[in-house]
Amino acid sequence: MKCISVSALFLSCSLCCQLLVPLILSLCLSLSPSERRQGQHAALAIAAVVIIVGVPLWWRTTETYRAWLPVTQINELAKLQLQLSVDVEVVFARGTLTPEQQKKVPLTQTQDEEHMVDGEDLLMVVEVYIGQRRTAMLRIGAQMRVGRTLKQLLAHLEPRIQQVLQVMSFSHSDITAALSDRVRPSPGNKESLADSMRAFKSSPGYEITFSLLNPDPKSHRLHWDIESAVQNYIQPLLTKLAPVANFSIDSQILYYAMLGVNPRYDSSLSAYTLSADSLAHVINPVEARLGSNAASSNPVLNFLLYVPDAHHSPLYIHDHKKQKVHSNAFHSPRWGGIMVYNVNDFYGPDPVFPMDINISMAKVMGVFLAQLRLLLGVQSSATPPGFVVASCGSAGLADWELDRLMWSRTVENVATATTTITSLAQLLDQIGNIVINDNIAQQVSSTVTSLQLAVAELEAGNLGFALQYSKEAILASERAFFDPSLLHLLYFPDDQKFAIYIPLFLPMCVPILLSLLKMLSEARQRRKEKQAKRD
Repeated sequence: MKCISVSALFLSCSLCCQLLVPLILSLCLSLSPSERRQGQHAALAIAAVVIIVGVPLWWRTTETYRAWLPVTQINELAKLQLQLSVDVEVVFARGTLTPEQQKKVPLTQTQDEEHMVDGEDLLMVVEVYIGQRRTAMLRIGAQMRVGRTLKQLLAHLEPRIQQVLQVMSFSHSDITAALSDRVRPSPGNKESLADSMRAFKSSPGYEITFSLLNPDPKSHRLHWDIESAVQNYIQPLLTKLAPVANFSIDSQILYYAMLGVNPRYDSSLSAYTLSADSLAHVINPVEARLGSNAASSNPVLNFLLYVPDAHHSPLYIHDHKKQKVHSNAFHSPRWGGIMVYNVNDFYGPDPVFPMDINISMAKVMGVFLAQLRLLLGVQSSATPPGFVVASCGSAGLADWELDRLMWSRTVENVATATTTITSLAQLLDQIGNIVINDNIAQQVSSTVTSLQLAVAELEAGNLGFALQYSKEAILASERAFFDPSLLHLLYFPDDQKFAIYIPLFLPMCVPILLSLLKMLSEARQRRKEKQAKRD
């Protein structure tokens, strides 16, 4: 409405100027010199009103509104270097140190270590036990305690503590996985690349779907207590992962659902097999039957339990070495997992179909739990020789594994939000006619503030607050980047603006310009006449 009203105003001014200026000039030719000067003054007044009042008014009312953005702080985020700290408390068992050595133990000691993308991990032989909590026990031999100074004893412990930190806290593989979308891994680091591509990317929420596939309901009546199995095996893990993301779980049974790949019969095993090369073709036909929640934008983790029909049972999965997979299951990166559950042991000598089969959920959930850990990014670092790691217990996740996951997600969120907000700032800087509303400026400022707070909390070791601030930065940066007002189709390019305004302003400017040129020419002529009279 603003542009239309301003254009209408200047259209009327243009018409007035087109009529008045030539009329004034024509009248000036037939008037006396004093009257001609008055006419020239009137023409000058019209030109002055147009230039002094009209042009600034048009410029102000048609300019693109661009709210202020913290560009300097955004550019600083692009060069961000994280300084992460891990607090380690070393407790010596009674009798380990002599009274004289205890007096010389330093209260604090700080060590710095720089992680590069192409760095190498330190591997040495030690004897260490890592528990479920945030504790580890190191065994010191008697020969190391006797006749050693405190400095020598601490120097002996230092590499062991470094290895414990590599296992229990962030490591090189975690850095590579968190920054896999922004830092190209070294060609020789294929394991870290595979780990980073296996897990789902960070998200505020995930949807977990358990599906039971029964391709032969005429032969098998399958019964699975999925609700109790989820409560006993999956829910403890998700409860512990509550600081990381929100989870929703559903289940379904699909009848006459086939894998889409014909298994091969192996006479030596008297069984059907699926080769590792054919597993990639299993997912697409099944995925079409799974359905999706169109109302949610969260990633979906699919876990499929497939019971072969009676004519293709038993069915075993083989790896690339053509050996049986112990779990008889496989997982697809950033998609989910599939387990084949054979029921031919229930048949007996004279089976009667349809047969009622109760599925052992403990066996199934053990496989799905391991796959869920991998898909959510709970990576188990390779332990050096001599290390013993305690089992995760009923929760399915050790405390220090949760710390590693929170650290990795925070770094990933910080990197993603930084990339998003930096790209947005570059886009807005390159396209100057895009309107920057106050809402967008507020989201950008909120992103920068949340990123700064996340980095500060991460450096201080407060993983819970750091993860929360990084989530807020992700949400604010995405709201700013995908704001509908930033669509380029809502704005006119410069060539279209010239095509609109030139027909409007050119008829008005030409008479004014000609009148000014004529008055300038007459002024020069009078100056020459005066100079000639003086001479």
